[in-house]
Amino acid sequence: MEDGKLTVRAVERALDILMCFTRSGSLSLTEIAGEAGLHKSTVHRLMTTLEDKGFVSRDASTEKYRLGIKIWELSAHLSNTDDPALLLLPTMEKLRDELEETVSLYVRDGRERLRIQAVQSNQAIRRVAPVGARLPLYVGASSKILVAFASEREQEYILSDPIWPDSVARSAFRDQLKSIRAAGYAISVEEREQGATSVAAPIFDLKGNLAAALSVSGPLARLPVEKLEGYAPLLMERARQMGLMIR
Repeated sequence: MEDGKLTVRAVERALDILMCFTRSGSLSLTEIAGEAGLHKSTVHRLMTTLEDKGFVSRDASTEKYRLGIKIWELSAHLSNTDDPALLLLPTMEKLRDELEETVSLYVRDGRERLRIQAVQSNQAIRRVAPVGARLPLYVGASSKILVAFASEREQEYILSDPIWPDSVARSAFRDQLKSIRAAGYAISVEEREQGATSVAAPIFDLKGNLAAALSVSGPLARLPVEKLEGYAPLLMERARQMGLMIR
């Protein structure tokens, strides 16, 4: 029982195993056991079932596993109205064309943020934003948006992260969150990656819930703070428009 919810351990373990493939497309039994924190014998039993059901496939020559055809069959039935990454893509592309910089969409997953969609800049020098990347919540404009507009309870959960770095003072971070809520956007300058800057704004769904963070990012040489601040009004307007599409 977790947080008042009845869970089935075998199902949890099977899902943990499948999530290992978000970090690598091909994994051995030993690698999966290490990633999932499970005994190799347990992983072998679960992988046999997942393979029988078509959720994973095994390469006999390398003895490594990959996601199976059933995963793609399920994703094919995910409609645009269900998936913000697909639903908001046209507006993201429009924003990319307007600002000529990389546009990304993030959601919070526990104490991390997950990039669920990205539209790359057409500039020769650009910031490549791989979809599926997981990043910490203590640095970056999008991270600060996802924390600043979360509930107080969620903020405390995030700020109590045991791996929160000493270099990021919680008190100063809380002060930043207040300023971000008042401004409606956040700016990051080389916080996570040297030479990179970004500006982000919250996307709220039709019920007023925080759905995602929308960001524009690029090299510092092209996107100094003054320029990012100038982009903020358009970014917030696009985020508002996107929110009207999410139920």
